[in-house]
Amino acid sequence: MTERCTPDLCGQRARSASQGSITVERVALVLPRLPAEFNAMTVAVVSDIHAGSRNSGRASVAEVVERTNALGADLIVVLGDVVHSAANANSYLPVLSGLEANEGVYACLGNHEHGFVWYSRYLGASRAPSVDRWRALYAEAGIQLLVNEAKPLPRGRSRIWLLGVDDAYSGNDDLAAALAQARASEFCLALTHSPDLVDDPQVREVDLVLAGHTHGGQICFPLMGPLFAPCRQFRRRAAGLLRANGTTMYVTRGSGEALPVRINCPREISLVSLMCVQGPPLARDRERFRT
Repeated sequence: MTERCTPDLCGQRARSASQGSITVERVALVLPRLPAEFNAMTVAVVSDIHAGSRNSGRASVAEVVERTNALGADLIVVLGDVVHSAANANSYLPVLSGLEANEGVYACLGNHEHGFVWYSRYLGASRAPSVDRWRALYAEAGIQLLVNEAKPLPRGRSRIWLLGVDDAYSGNDDLAAALAQARASEFCLALTHSPDLVDDPQVREVDLVLAGHTHGGQICFPLMGPLFAPCRQFRRRAAGLLRANGTTMYVTRGSGEALPVRINCPREISLVSLMCVQGPPLARDRERFRT
């Protein structure tokens, strides 16, 4: 299959970090199937807030909202693991109601929303709300949750498709179901939690995948990269921009943390600029904010 774009693999990891910092990663991608009406569209990416964990309280969530809104993105996407435990949903999801973007705020579910953590493969998932309950909770916060489904996003006489694909880590992903609701000849942007979605053979039909889950590995060393991340091929997929199986994927390091250790791997809010033609280089600045 013909490659749809050749992105500049830039800025995959910040050089240094200290606990309590948030880095804004700015990435510009040339995506030839993107309609001209969407040229220079900006997407703010938030993932893995883990609200309710020891290291991510209500003030931390509010700051993520504030920093994200300050970017002035056209679209905001939230890629799962918003809460560390499903029991925290009622306390923290309302804070996300402050997120604002002209083209809307969309979300997909992560493994923690399904009560699925690293040991769940052996002991089973813990009790968690149903998908319908999650839809209601996100709707109350003004966020549209997409679960293995597609949503058209129009601009003028053109449109793109947002595919919300459930979490592959917990085995709830169904890319085929989402693609069945979209038009294959049109631009598709997939929102998902685990980067292992790119192992699905049908991912070639997607122009861009945005993912999280890995926290970038949290501990990274020069020349080596992360010691571990909860995904396959973790040295490639833990963070940043890559080509895989006929698509392009950007993996964010996440905006929160469940464990209080990050080395050379700061928390991140991403601002992805979508370009249909090669234009003047956009700034790829890293802006670090102290909490």
